[in-house]
Amino acid sequence: MGALFGTDGVRGIPGRYPLTSEAVRAIAFSAGKILGEKARAGGGPPAVLLGRDTRESGPALCRDVAAGFSAAGCGILDAGVIPTPGISCLIPRLGAAGGAVVSASHNPARFNGVKFFDAAGFKLCTEAEGRIEDEVSGPARPVRPRRALASPARRPDLAGLYADFLRSTFPANLDLSGLTIVLDCANGAAAKIAPGLFAALGAEVVPLGVSPDGRNINAGCGALFPGAVRRAVLRHKADCGVSLDGDADRALFTDEKGRLLDGDAIICLSALRLKRLGLLRRNKVALTVMSNYALLRFLESKGIANVCVPVGDRNVTDAIEREGLSLGGETSGHVIFRRFAATGDGLLTALQTLAALRESGGRLSALGGAFRAVPQAVENVETDSKIPLGDLPRLQKALRGGEKELRGKGRILLRYSGTEPVLRILVEGPNKARVRALARSLAETYRRETGQEGGRT
Repeated sequence: MGALFGTDGVRGIPGRYPLTSEAVRAIAFSAGKILGEKARAGGGPPAVLLGRDTRESGPALCRDVAAGFSAAGCGILDAGVIPTPGISCLIPRLGAAGGAVVSASHNPARFNGVKFFDAAGFKLCTEAEGRIEDEVSGPARPVRPRRALASPARRPDLAGLYADFLRSTFPANLDLSGLTIVLDCANGAAAKIAPGLFAALGAEVVPLGVSPDGRNINAGCGALFPGAVRRAVLRHKADCGVSLDGDADRALFTDEKGRLLDGDAIICLSALRLKRLGLLRRNKVALTVMSNYALLRFLESKGIANVCVPVGDRNVTDAIEREGLSLGGETSGHVIFRRFAATGDGLLTALQTLAALRESGGRLSALGGAFRAVPQAVENVETDSKIPLGDLPRLQKALRGGEKELRGKGRILLRYSGTEPVLRILVEGPNKARVRALARSLAETYRRETGQEGGRT
């Protein structure tokens, strides 16, 4: 059996290992024991928060997670549908021992997963994940509580408490009156609370992706498909657009001209704002290897250093905590504002970006165009098995050829996704057409050498 945990919890297709009912109960049972250790040491019974996104497989998986937690002696507060960062935010505020979210984030509706959080609202550490993997390895056995399961305590008010927290992070002397904002909730977990949040601050909201049916989460909408927002921004002559993903832990912006602002652009403007306000700790940000290296050069020119880590928001979080930073994130739109939150939060990111826009008194196109990104091409190749890249000599030869062609004026990065069965190919360089051609060529070489039948995603 391979590792249970990827870069963002346990992921898969419900009904297949590791998302069978027995396996999920066993995983949650083990997690519940770990989360309950400190609570019991403090003399109180452990309570955990539970939430989910809008996938039709979510309720059944939540019941399995609840059964595992209950078997471990944990009480459960069920928030129902709520953005993933909402659970992270509320755990320490309610004094819970931890929590879990049933979600596969930006993945298509056929996938699902479980993310676990500790008492401080951080994603469960790798050591704890290792303990869980050790406990549930081998044939999965059904987890049966020693006493009758109590129904989880339903707390539909928790989403409202989370929305109140988000509103409190927006500067008290500002509002969004006079702004028209296109907001795409990806038919996901933020669909109920996000439009009202921005409207309460005075914005005119054009809502998209707010009709989840269990099967349309992330389907042609949200952060992975920002084209719908771009079209709506131009059609409505809106001031900007916000694209969330299914569990609302990431956000991308579209400016009034229809230009996309990815995570790099958001981090850039946020770093400049925090430095101006004296809130950018150590004048340094945490980025991943996927960040455009033009961003690194620009920030350095402004006296802002960076620490570069592997892809994964937990890697960014670890760097922020290790180095005592206040800001970090990924090109995908996961941005961590440590002053307010322990994890990436799409709605928080949107509010902080809009605060920067209001403070500037200008347009988002000017605020978000501080640096010019180097041309970048990304190919996502579906794969049936993640063959070690070092074991593919033809791919390695093509990689060396591509690097020689770039002559030190760009870079190539190949990596398997930690959340999907996908090989990600990133090529950067001075010529847009050539980087696209190189990325496509490397993808085709990979397909031929591995005999994979998958295509692009």
